[in-house]
Amino acid sequence: MYKKHIENQDLQAGFEKILEGNKAWVKLVSEDTTGRFQQLAKGQSPEILWIGCADSRVPANQITNTLPGEVFVHRNIANLCVHSDMNMLSVLDYAVNVLKVKHVIVAGHYGCGGVAAALSRKQYGLIDNWLGHIKDVYRFHSEEIDAIENEEQKVNRLVELNVAEQVSNLCATSIIQNAWKERDDLAVHGVVIDIATGQIIDLDITFTDSEGLGKVLAFA
Repeated sequence: MYKKHIENQDLQAGFEKILEGNKAWVKLVSEDTTGRFQQLAKGQSPEILWIGCADSRVPANQITNTLPGEVFVHRNIANLCVHSDMNMLSVLDYAVNVLKVKHVIVAGHYGCGGVAAALSRKQYGLIDNWLGHIKDVYRFHSEEIDAIENEEQKVNRLVELNVAEQVSNLCATSIIQNAWKERDDLAVHGVVIDIATGQIIDLDITFTDSEGLGKVLAFA
């Protein structure tokens, strides 16, 4: 039998704060008169799959001003969509083929620590293997990135290019392409969040079919 045992008082206080926050949330739920939460208990039907960064400053629901049940969320360091990542692919498959979401959004953010770390050439440990995917994006666009003198602007431009690359990766999956063959109401978008303002910046990267992906990426 497991038993909670926390000797550190700061840890205990921090955990209790989380539970107290939940009590406040439960009170709000209990006071809701719309029946929304009773309906959510029966299932979900979000129209959005949000693939964002794990950074604590960019929570999907707050950024998009949406309620529980409206956004299906997958987050990782630097919002990467890697073809060998079964976690991401499982989320994508469930969202597209079971939940039938209409919008898949890759959301990066300016000042991303993962992107900055990839540019730094420093070693950080296990995460270096993950950051290698961002280094690949840099490699594809090194001439443009190296021409930028300001370090902050350099990171932010790579943030944008990384989003574009991840959108391309998503569109290259059999999950997305097979869905496009069966339906015409699925779009993949690329956006960036400006944390300083909270604004979502549309990068004008949207695909609704496999046209434009090229012969190698698009399945016959």
